Amino acid sequence: MALWDKVKAEFVDIIEWTDDSRDTMVWRFPRYQNEIKYGAKLTVRESQVAVFVSEGTIADVFQPGMYSLTTKNLPVLTTLKGWYYGFDSPFKAEVYFINTKNFTDLKWGTKNPVMLRDQEFGAVRMRAFGTYVMKVKDPSTFIREIVGTDAHFTVDEITEQLRSMISSRFADILAESRIPVLDLASNYQDLSGFITQRLSPEFHAYGLDLTLLIIENISLPPNVEEALDKRTSMGIIGDLSKYAQFQAANAMEQAAANPGGDASAGIGMGMGFAMANQMGKMFQPETPKPSGTGGSPPPLPGQEAMAYFVALSGEQKGPFSAKVIHEMIKDKMVTPETLMWKKGMDAWAKATEFQELKDLFLAVPPPIPG
Repeated sequence: MALWDKVKAEFVDIIEWTDDSRDTMVWRFPRYQNEIKYGAKLTVRESQVAVFVSEGTIADVFQPGMYSLTTKNLPVLTTLKGWYYGFDSPFKAEVYFINTKNFTDLKWGTKNPVMLRDQEFGAVRMRAFGTYVMKVKDPSTFIREIVGTDAHFTVDEITEQLRSMISSRFADILAESRIPVLDLASNYQDLSGFITQRLSPEFHAYGLDLTLLIIENISLPPNVEEALDKRTSMGIIGDLSKYAQFQAANAMEQAAANPGGDASAGIGMGMGFAMANQMGKMFQPETPKPSGTGGSPPPLPGQEAMAYFVALSGEQKGPFSAKVIHEMIKDKMVTPETLMWKKGMDAWAKATEFQELKDLFLAVPPPIPG
C-alpha cells in the first residue's frame, strides 16, 4: 500500500480540496511523505485559504485562486529552504486548507443560573440561551493556537470551549449593561451587540471572528415569574376595592337573574358581598385616629379640665366645666350662696369660697335702682 501511495504521488500535481461536509474547519492535504512536485498546481476556492507548513513553521498563505508552486510564489518557503535560482526538485511541506465560511446556528447557553443584582428586585437568578455565528479570521493564528497538527479539525472540537467562554462572560457583561430585569426582553438586540463587541477580542485571540450573537431567551426562576404575573394582574385590575365591589355586584345580578335557585345561591351571594365589603375596607387607606376619646384634644399638661357640681333646687347637677360655670354666674343661676363641690374637697361650700370664682361675682353689676 505504501508503494502505491508513493507511485500515485508521483503523478498527482494538483492540490485542492472540495468540502462535502458542513462542519470541517481545517483539512490537511494528504501526500506521501508530504512531497510536492515543483510547479504543481494549487487551487484555492472561495471561502478557503491554503497554509503551507514546512518543518513545523508556518510559511506561505494563499488566498482564493489558482497557483503554480514555484520559487516565485513561495517566497517564505524559498527563504526557509534556501532554494537557489532554477530549483525544480520536489519539496516537502504540509498543506492545510482552512474553511473561512461562516459557521451558523452554533448554540450557547448558561448551564447554571447566573446571579444578577437588579435595582428593583435585588439579587435575581436567571438563565439565558441563544445562537452565534463565527468564522476563521486569521488562519495562521488559528492553526498555531487551536488546530496544531490535527489533519481534520471540525466545529465540534471547539464549540464547547466557545460556549463556556460566552456563558462565563454573560453575567459580567449583563451587569455592566445596567439594563433592568423588566426591560431585558425589549433590549435583546442592543444587548446582543454589546456582548458581541465585548467578546470579539477573546475570539480574535484564537484567530476567530464572532460575527453575530443572538439572544433567544432570558428566563427568570419560576417563583419570580409567578410574582411578576401577579404584579401585572394587579396593575391591570387597578383599584382592588372597586374591583371587589364590581365582582360582588356581578354575583348579585347573576343571583337576581336566577330566582329559582336554591338557598345556597343566596348564601353565596351574601358571602360574596360581605367578602367584597371586607376587601374594600382592606384596601382603603387608613385614616389616623385621634389619641383622645372625643373629637377635641386633651387639655395641656398642668391644665386639666376642672369639673364642678352645683346644688340647684335641692338637687345635684353637673359636672360642669369652668366655662359653663362662668355663664351660669352671669345668668345668675349660680349665686354667691349656691353650694358647689369639686374634686379634692371634703364637703360642699358656697360659691364665693372658690378662689377662682370669687372675682366673677364682683364683676356682676348691682341691681338697677328702682
